[in-house]
Amino acid sequence: MNESNSTGVGAQETYTSAWVEITQQQVDQFAELTDDHQFIHVDPVAAARTPLGGTIVHGFFVLSLLTKFSQSALPAWEHPQFDVTLSVNYGFDKIRFIAPVRVGKRVRAVFSGLRWTFKDDGRVVLSYAVTVEVEGEAKPAIVADWLFLLYLAAK
Repeated sequence: MNESNSTGVGAQETYTSAWVEITQQQVDQFAELTDDHQFIHVDPVAAARTPLGGTIVHGFFVLSLLTKFSQSALPAWEHPQFDVTLSVNYGFDKIRFIAPVRVGKRVRAVFSGLRWTFKDDGRVVLSYAVTVEVEGEAKPAIVADWLFLLYLAAK
């Protein structure tokens, strides 16, 4: 592969997902799956007595929605010499939970800053800057640098 270890930057387009509302039922289901039953997530009466005024969504639940958001917002990565045979989540270079998401709010993701690095073994790492916005809120819920690992085959 003649592009081994080369780095590229894509067109600086921004991709935005649709809004998704997060319900208390979804938060309760996430609490069951992860065994995270902290009252601020699952007890509306107790959570109402906090400065947040009600239940909030688990940060990891909001983070897990990135897959849904990416599938609806991001175009397929294309290269004139290679086809993508498999794309997998490769992790994050940075994740920050900036502000809580109150249950019942809608969130969406904004992807920008596409970068890629070719590896010696026929793979490429894509990176996007991601911001998870909360409808009607000034601060985002999450900012992150998300990585995808793509397996390539020559065309």
